[in-house]
Amino acid sequence: MNLSTQLLHILGSGASAYISARNMRDLQTRPNTLAALQMAESGSVPFLEALGARAAAEGDAWLAERLARHATDERRHGQIFAHALKQLNKQLIDFKSIPQTTTDGTPDERRRSPFFEAYFSDYSSEELKPENIDWTVFFASTYILELDASKDFVRMANALPETEPASVNLKKGILSVAQDETGHAAYLREALERQLSPAVVDEAIDLWRTRKVNALIAMVGGFLQKGGKMPDLTQEGMLDRAEATPELVGVGG
Repeated sequence: MNLSTQLLHILGSGASAYISARNMRDLQTRPNTLAALQMAESGSVPFLEALGARAAAEGDAWLAERLARHATDERRHGQIFAHALKQLNKQLIDFKSIPQTTTDGTPDERRRSPFFEAYFSDYSSEELKPENIDWTVFFASTYILELDASKDFVRMANALPETEPASVNLKKGILSVAQDETGHAAYLREALERQLSPAVVDEAIDLWRTRKVNALIAMVGGFLQKGGKMPDLTQEGMLDRAEATPELVGVGG
């Protein structure tokens, strides 16, 4: 990774960390932040399960077992964030009730992920399906996401006040998520090292680090242009929607 990318990584990660920590601490923005995290974590489960089935069919029991464990972890993470929303008398919106597109024919903003659109730019949706995605692309791209998420979750947890019982419990839950993400990053790195030479592993990681930097800067820029506002992802109620989330391709979290 060249010097300019390293500097942009530091700047972009710092801005993202500040925004996510601030939004988690503020009770006004915490519900939407929790909903976005629930959507990302639960939304990756079908993708990971399909990848696990593919690995098993290809005879890679080591990878199949780790993908199955990864999917189980992500499902639990989604439940942690769904439970935290319940404590605030909120729940993730029911995406089945939201139109696929707006009146002008563009996808509803709540169904889009500008970050992932930028992160996986130049890849078609067909190429990113679990039955088609190149294993190196999956390992390297998800390794970066999981590694960074493990640090981001710690920052968010530490931003929570210690004066509220609900916040204390949420902090414990988020720290457990961070620990899981560290484990996911470790097996994904090992998966790369099992199939590629050390030099090629480094090249793949540098490529996806650069993509992450570019996607993060684009996301933060869009966030600031909107005045720091996120699309509303919550609604009142106490129903459990831990699994009622749109499937997000390639999401680690």
